[in-house]
Amino acid sequence: MIKVGIIGSTGYAGQELVRLLTGHKDAEIKWFGSRSYINKNFSDIYQNYFQIVNDKCLDDNIDLLADEVDVIFTATPQGFCSSLLNEAILSKAKVIDLSADFRMKDVSIYEKWYELKHNNPQFLATAVYGLSEVNRSVIRNSNLIANPGCYPTCTILSIYPLLKEGLIDKNSIIIDAKSGMSGAGRSAKTDNLFCEVNENIKAYGVTSHRHTPEIEEQLSYSAGSEVLINFTPHLIPMNRGILTTSYATLKKEFSYEEIKSAYDKYYAAEKFIRVLNKDVFPQTKWVEGSNFIDLNFKIDARTNRIVIMGAIDNLIKGAAGQAVQNMNIMFNIDEATGLLQVPMFP
Repeated sequence: MIKVGIIGSTGYAGQELVRLLTGHKDAEIKWFGSRSYINKNFSDIYQNYFQIVNDKCLDDNIDLLADEVDVIFTATPQGFCSSLLNEAILSKAKVIDLSADFRMKDVSIYEKWYELKHNNPQFLATAVYGLSEVNRSVIRNSNLIANPGCYPTCTILSIYPLLKEGLIDKNSIIIDAKSGMSGAGRSAKTDNLFCEVNENIKAYGVTSHRHTPEIEEQLSYSAGSEVLINFTPHLIPMNRGILTTSYATLKKEFSYEEIKSAYDKYYAAEKFIRVLNKDVFPQTKWVEGSNFIDLNFKIDARTNRIVIMGAIDNLIKGAAGQAVQNMNIMFNIDEATGLLQVPMFP
């Protein structure tokens, strides 16, 4: 049985970790960490866990936690994990960080885009970017995983086969993304009030969203050279889900079958990546509550461009689900353990 500790268990992504791990046959949560709710019953914070989870929330003492568990999930704000991590902790327990602290290799890029000083840049070189289907082999042997962001997960998996096979102009990529409100977190903000978001859709972080360099870095690895993108996210009035629509210029004329074969090459054996049938396009409702990503594409012969669409649940495949998937890989158990929930509908 894998002994698990969660720091930040009372945020939206943290409680999704609790939900998934509560039903995981090979894992047991030993520590429900929450600085905001120390000594409060977890089920008093989230009543859906009444008579399911009876534990109280503990503080975020990561040093003590490392002595009691095999893996620590940190579902915390940027800068938190990097401020606490040290070699002693990593020698005792594996760490899966759901923040951006270890996602980018260049510390100056992190500090510029997040406007934070990185406290432990020495770990950036060995931290593994936890995009499960792409980096599985290195995730397996790592003790520090940088769990990807939600927008990057959906975008990178959508475009990855096209860049790997050299089918698109890497300098032509434009990404339009839309997310439900849970992606903004649980803390109170005026912009997230019902009256602000209801009957509304808005772009934010235009040309400056923090996920931009993360997406660019990972797509650059796929292309084998630097990739620059236009990325514009939008908030829409729903609880959860991300839909990304990406556009790129094809290097020449390709048939549907040729493009589809590129996706099949990389994803045909992947349990959680569903490339939909021709002319069936992803919807967030089809993946809600699940660890699936639905993908598809459409060739625009008139402009010789391709439109690529992806849909995920931002709290599952975009956060907690992928984190559990990475844990399964790290501990050499069936990758799908605890993650086979059928998407909820309606």
